Amino acid sequence: MMPNPTVTRTLFLLLASFLSVGAGLAQESASVLPGDREAALHDLRVDVGYLSADLLEGRETGSAGERLAARYIAERFQELELDSTWVQPFDFTYSPNPHAPPGEGTPRTGRNVISRLDRGADRTLVVGAHYDGLGYGGVGSRAPGDSLIHNGADDNASGVAALLEIARQLRTSDARSHNVLFVAFSGEELGLYGSKHFVEAMPVPAEQVSYMINLDMIGRLGADRRLVVSGTGTSPAWDAALDAAAATTTLTLSKDTSGLGASDHTSFYLADIPAVHLFTGAHDEYHTPTDDSHRIDIDGLMDVASFAVRLIAELDDDGDIPFTETENERQERRMSFEVGLGIMPDYVFEGEGLRIDAVTDDDGPAGRAGLREGDVILRLGDTAIDDIYTYMEVLGQLEPGDRATATVRRGDRTLEKEIQF
Repeated sequence: MMPNPTVTRTLFLLLASFLSVGAGLAQESASVLPGDREAALHDLRVDVGYLSADLLEGRETGSAGERLAARYIAERFQELELDSTWVQPFDFTYSPNPHAPPGEGTPRTGRNVISRLDRGADRTLVVGAHYDGLGYGGVGSRAPGDSLIHNGADDNASGVAALLEIARQLRTSDARSHNVLFVAFSGEELGLYGSKHFVEAMPVPAEQVSYMINLDMIGRLGADRRLVVSGTGTSPAWDAALDAAAATTTLTLSKDTSGLGASDHTSFYLADIPAVHLFTGAHDEYHTPTDDSHRIDIDGLMDVASFAVRLIAELDDDGDIPFTETENERQERRMSFEVGLGIMPDYVFEGEGLRIDAVTDDDGPAGRAGLREGDVILRLGDTAIDDIYTYMEVLGQLEPGDRATATVRRGDRTLEKEIQF
């Protein structure tokens, strides 16, 4: 029998209440939280704690833990008294081999959880966050030798908890020019399967969707208060609205124009829907068994959720939000990538070259060549790597079996590494 989410959440509520009392005593002299914010922080703590608990076994798509998470999210939406909530199942065939022939692999069923706030408007906006995780690791884990539960507190219990808080705030907001679809996607870690299916089977016509906001890994804001916003080039409306929303906060925005990235906003961008991704940055616990709830900055998470609500308010009277794409992205759409390096790029690195946030596959080309987290790729073959775009252009020209020399900066040294694709 599957555990009852309501009963389990009650236990988390009791535990969080106890922890909140202790935290309040420790911080009472520094600040006193308003009642609404204190209650919201409490709910964020409980939602992150529940979704990243061992009970859910890492929420891998198609697993019992994923189904338990879906039930929990649906019940939380219903508690918020939104207009309707439902589950959208989707079937797909998954293979860990990215070059496997179509249809080869294991059949799976994932579940998107959708809730609608109906304003009676002609336009709709989408706020989304994926809730699936890596389960016990495997493909995508940065700890491939471990078979421990990857609880995914930041990736992405944090985004789902913020999704619920945004829904709570918008339910009583004066921003009423759009209906809102809140979507908890599954299948993101395996290849954006849930968001792709949602875009193909949206409950409203695509032309009625003004824009999308994606919440993925927003639980580690940190002392610098830096919030990365990717996708700002997908509409000319984003920049002014983002700046206005940030003006009344202590957040520092770091903008990236690209609409393409390793998260669910990409599915909307490829359907010509303006989309941004909110992200508080990579860290050592990403895709490892140590991404646990005690590491989450709950106050920062609340601030990011409230920022998203401000952004929606800034766009409330803008009417149609036009879609745009950059020349680089037009080129990227035409590319067919037959090789990969086996790294996670730092998408917001502002120096020369491409910084490696993580080597995701020890047996991949980068891992075999001895590249490390923090290395900066300056040249690949005959091409200087100025940024993420030139890196992708080079990958698009390579085939399995090709070799290339990578010039890499590691600290104050410059190294050359032979890459076998």
